[in-house]
Amino acid sequence: MNSTGAMEKCLSFINCHLQSPKLHLKAHEDRERFRAVTISRQAGSGGHSVAERLTELLPEDRPGDARPWLIFDRNIVEKVLEEHHLPARLSRFMPEDHISGISDTMDELFGLHPPSSDLVRKTSETILHLAELGHVILIGRAANIVTQRLPHIFHVRLEGSLEKRVMRLVKLNGLSQIAARKLAESEDLARRRYVKQFFNKNVDDPLLYHLTINTDLLSIDAAARIIATAIMPSSVALAA
Repeated sequence: MNSTGAMEKCLSFINCHLQSPKLHLKAHEDRERFRAVTISRQAGSGGHSVAERLTELLPEDRPGDARPWLIFDRNIVEKVLEEHHLPARLSRFMPEDHISGISDTMDELFGLHPPSSDLVRKTSETILHLAELGHVILIGRAANIVTQRLPHIFHVRLEGSLEKRVMRLVKLNGLSQIAARKLAESEDLARRRYVKQFFNKNVDDPLLYHLTINTDLLSIDAAARIIATAIMPSSVALAA
């Protein structure tokens, strides 16, 4: 997906929600429904593919209310920068797998960028903002922990064997098996560190999720249908 086009869709979606005077009333009325999803995933377990299929299965709130479900993954960085009026150059310090250690401390001392904890806090504020708007699928960045006190968020964890995840990365990214394995292992480690360092949680803790899915055993479509059925059992589309 083109990143610029995706961001324009996301911003249009947010502006539409913010301009609606019925936002808070509707949030209250729908409190018993799941109106957003977080997806925590191991590298190569199909997180974005499941999210894309999920947007096709989840219906609008009601007929005539044209509010599609949107995915916020890496594009959330642009939204954080825009919402908090931060310079674009900071985007390189904000990947989910960026734990900068000593270099981060040195850069902070010389005023090259804010502390990582500040950037994570701002990211968390934006995640909460999006979650409150609803009709969003938030991938990664400890979104399940950030939104854990909101009753209308459904939390999912996608996992799989390293072998199958490496095969998926080879197919999707055109990598060699060695490169794909290194990528999977490094991303898993970095995401685990991110959650531990900034939120003091274990990303593998099953109690952090409503549902954990093994994508070795279920297709992307089947995983998305299970999530959709759990969220809206009476109104999930049965489209092929």
